[in-house]
Amino acid sequence: MTDSPGQRPAERLPVAREPSEVAAATGVAAATGVASPTERFIAHPSAHKAGLTPERAAKIVTQSSSARWVAFLAVSLVAIFVMVYYFYEVGVPGVANSSRLEKEVAVQQVTDVGRGYKLFEANCARCHGAQGQGGIGPVLNDQAKLLTHLTPKYLTTVLTVGGRYVCGDAASVMPAWLEPNGPLNYREVEELVAFVRAPSTLAYDGIDPATGLTTTLHGWRDPTFAPAPNSTPVPNCWKDAFASPSAAPSPGASGAPSAAPPGSPAASPGASGGPIGTVLELTASGIQFDKADLAAPAGVPFQIKFTNNDAGIPHNVAIHKDSPTGEVVWQGEIFNGTDTRTYNVPALPAGTYGFACTVHPNMTGTLTVK
Repeated sequence: MTDSPGQRPAERLPVAREPSEVAAATGVAAATGVASPTERFIAHPSAHKAGLTPERAAKIVTQSSSARWVAFLAVSLVAIFVMVYYFYEVGVPGVANSSRLEKEVAVQQVTDVGRGYKLFEANCARCHGAQGQGGIGPVLNDQAKLLTHLTPKYLTTVLTVGGRYVCGDAASVMPAWLEPNGPLNYREVEELVAFVRAPSTLAYDGIDPATGLTTTLHGWRDPTFAPAPNSTPVPNCWKDAFASPSAAPSPGASGAPSAAPPGSPAASPGASGGPIGTVLELTASGIQFDKADLAAPAGVPFQIKFTNNDAGIPHNVAIHKDSPTGEVVWQGEIFNGTDTRTYNVPALPAGTYGFACTVHPNMTGTLTVK
């Protein structure tokens, strides 16, 4: 009897045979030459038991508990690592200098300013002065300008489109610097802006113009500067290279140029009055002084008759303590060539001084007062 179509075949169990039947079948097979059917074997009924033994169930529960503990420990370790790394990156609250990100930002700022310094010296110093004190181009190191006028956006725009952005002067000699209209890429423009805006608290490596040796320089911008209540606001259009809106600028501070009007004698801080006896003559030509050594009497005011023979290029004479890179003890008016100024210098104590041009610090010499 066959199984019905579409239905599962019924289970057929082997039919038990008597030994005599098996022997008879074997004999018939031997006589006829036909192989006797092989007896069918099945697995022991215990192999088909459903469910788990108590021992196996207990073992599974133990293994599952161990796996949960491993997962808990793994998640805990990951959470602890994430928290530690977070505070390592952003810093521990209340602990100074514990943020790696802030340290990296500070290091990158020094790198940007150092690169910007090199770009400025190579491309901008000849017009704006090595210390941003102005010359053919306007002053850049004035604190009032750095506070409100020379913003990163303004500087970037000027470097992008050139001097025509300043007062709308299409004839400005300030070219565009950003490619494709100039030689600098966007990253170099960012570094130039970072240099001009660098705070005075930031130190970087630069070149001493007097010795040509590597030294430590500082940024121009004073983060603590605040204009006087009655000071004049910085105008949007500012073309006078040496006019400074800063209240009472110090002629020798931070390389700032003298604010004395053209044609007037420079201020002489600490001048004690008295007759002028010695007149020293000094000439600038080819962006260098004609003399490397000057001598003046100690304790007596004297004059420096300074002639600027470099047409259209600003120069002056400043006296520094000990060397041309030391502290400024007196500074004369900056003026364009060709012209002559007679500076009244106050009495100086005996000693060795340096003199230099504020606009071009590579112009140096030695002043001996005795």
